[in-house]
Amino acid sequence: MIFEIFIYIAAAFFEILGCYSFWMFFKLQHNSLWLFVGIISLAIFAYLLTKVNLEFAGRAYAIYGGIYIVSSLFWLYFVEKQSFNKWDIIGSAVCILGASIILIGNQK
Repeated sequence: MIFEIFIYIAAAFFEILGCYSFWMFFKLQHNSLWLFVGIISLAIFAYLLTKVNLEFAGRAYAIYGGIYIVSSLFWLYFVEKQSFNKWDIIGSAVCILGASIILIGNQK
């Protein structure tokens, strides 16, 4: 299970980096190199999700969703230098609880 959690966290990093790269290019008009970073990051993200030990993609994506939400808030704090509010914390706790239930309930 530790390996799966690591994969989900790495996938979240690459998805957020990929999407943030597009944000940097299209919304903030940064260099077109950001598009390249975005495309590569999103490809790595998609590849990583195929490495989890689950039979169905939908279940892997459901678990990933909770981890993605928490990872996005860490990105908000560490990269964008914005603080959490109580709703961020409560919402992410509910999501990670749901993802944990799905992950633990589907261990082989």
